Amino acid sequence: MFSKYALIILCILMLISGFSINAREIYVSSSGNDSNSGKNGSPLATVSAALRKARELRRLNKLEKDENIEIIVEKGIYRLYEPILIRHEDSGTENSATIIRAADTSKPILSGGVEIKEWNKAHISDLKISSEIANKLWVADLSTFGGNTVEFRQMWVDGKKAKRATNLGEQELDRILSADTKNEIMWIPTPEWDFENPEDLEFVIHQWWAIANLRVKSMENHGDSTAVKFHQPESEIEFEHPWPAPFIDSKNEYNGNSAFYLTGASELLSDPGEWYLDKRNQKIYYYPKPGEDPNDAEIVVPVLESLVRVEGTLDNPVTNIRFENISFQHTTWMRPSKKGHVPLQAGWSIVDAYKLQEPGTPDKASLENQAWIERQPAAFKVSNAKNIQVRSCDFQHMAATGLDYVTGVSESEVIGNVFKDIGGTAIQAAFFGSPAFEAHLPYHPDDDRKIVHNLKIQNNYIEDVTNEDWGCVGISVGVAHDINISHNEVYDVNYSGICVGWSWTKTITIARNNTIHANRIHHFAKQMYDVGGIYTLSAQPNTEISENAIYDLVEAPYAHMPHHHQYIYYDEGSSYIRAVNNWTERDKFFENSPGPGNLWENNGPDVSEEIKEKAGLQPEFQNIKN
Repeated sequence: MFSKYALIILCILMLISGFSINAREIYVSSSGNDSNSGKNGSPLATVSAALRKARELRRLNKLEKDENIEIIVEKGIYRLYEPILIRHEDSGTENSATIIRAADTSKPILSGGVEIKEWNKAHISDLKISSEIANKLWVADLSTFGGNTVEFRQMWVDGKKAKRATNLGEQELDRILSADTKNEIMWIPTPEWDFENPEDLEFVIHQWWAIANLRVKSMENHGDSTAVKFHQPESEIEFEHPWPAPFIDSKNEYNGNSAFYLTGASELLSDPGEWYLDKRNQKIYYYPKPGEDPNDAEIVVPVLESLVRVEGTLDNPVTNIRFENISFQHTTWMRPSKKGHVPLQAGWSIVDAYKLQEPGTPDKASLENQAWIERQPAAFKVSNAKNIQVRSCDFQHMAATGLDYVTGVSESEVIGNVFKDIGGTAIQAAFFGSPAFEAHLPYHPDDDRKIVHNLKIQNNYIEDVTNEDWGCVGISVGVAHDINISHNEVYDVNYSGICVGWSWTKTITIARNNTIHANRIHHFAKQMYDVGGIYTLSAQPNTEISENAIYDLVEAPYAHMPHHHQYIYYDEGSSYIRAVNNWTERDKFFENSPGPGNLWENNGPDVSEEIKEKAGLQPEFQNIKN
């Protein structure tokens, strides 16, 4: 029997860990069965089954007052065949939350991937590559998923991202010769490879602050130059949209025209750690690293674009859900393979865009272009919800966005998580535009319940993100209010570290009262230009940028203007924003058509060392980096 003191200590420990003493527990195990009771010793096999059991407990009023439901997920890998869907009926209450948490500190894995097994040496290959390389390749038949052959764009070998066959990294990238807008042709130096199937190729072009992924339709050799045509719809978008378009350095003032690289064809297989997908024959080829045997490795390809969807409605939101100590892994993003990807900014795909023959809109007389955009998928997506907490979780091995609070989300927290090896943006929130709403228009929703507001994004460690779509961001917030972004560390990013705002307008909208405080942002602008460690757009009354530490601003190798990057960047319409006491290693800041009401005070290398040292993860969260 516990002594009084032992019971007190137990209570304190449970309070510190965030678990309720008064909780109904439902157990999940990778060796469980969904026909089990869900009690300790008789676990279920899936989180979805546990959510159904929790839903029934609430429906039938079988909970005590103030009793949480804890779905306790034991150590293991849980390969999902569809995203976990959390509905309004799964909601908890202020006094009775639904908590999905790990059984211990091991972080069970919710994976959207499948394993590729049964590899064989590919001594004789039909691929058009040198025999020296062909004899080093291994080959496997593609797995099936849901009755269909898997489709994917990424592969991980023992938790490390393998490289899709490419010429990126082999040499200085070539640059386009010209762009024929009328005929939708990109002229490039003739490649050294004679591509047997050029339609396997993806053409990835560096465009100012974004890249574009274009599926090659044909390549026509004209001696030293080659004409490249692309599939629709991306071809029309690429040659019609004005910003950001391919850059031509006609006056030789910069580093040259837009750079590009090629990926996806077997001829590009050249280095250990690369793979090629033979879609015609449903096989995958892998060039192992020295000493690596694919049959002794865990080789995973992603098949799901999302792992968790929290989806309420305006009238019936999802409330009071918490995830703790869960690892989310392996998501894909198939848009570039299906219809290309031409972004406007921050990874937002253009679905239609064109230059205005006569500039101007009612909001902005100088506006010269129109664009309608589409959101990237997210591993964890939240819509129309309140009090959704994500704490001490891992987001790894993802092709697009990690966590996205999309619309109608409030009073929610993202605290103490790790985001690592993310193809797009780590954390995204709020409205940016849509296929039905032009991206430059000031956002005034027809129903205030759609507004994302009162979020805490704190003490998260973000590393190696934007590693597929170089134009994405560490933390990206659109048109929102009362967003607190503080004490995060953002490291190893190809574009901007933290971006807040959208719409390119000085018009006051619902955006206001946002805080970017005491974040540590470093090793950013690795590939892109027109970059800010902290970047803002549009009017945001009573928004403050304070006591951040921003450093290790990288010289991007392919940008035509590699020096157009800064520690804090007030872009178009940025208004009513205070920047106070931010430490940067140099005085390098920029304003582009800002609005009124901005305050700039004590920013740069002379800010106190104490502010610099306190930025980033607070002491109790430092261990998450390990």
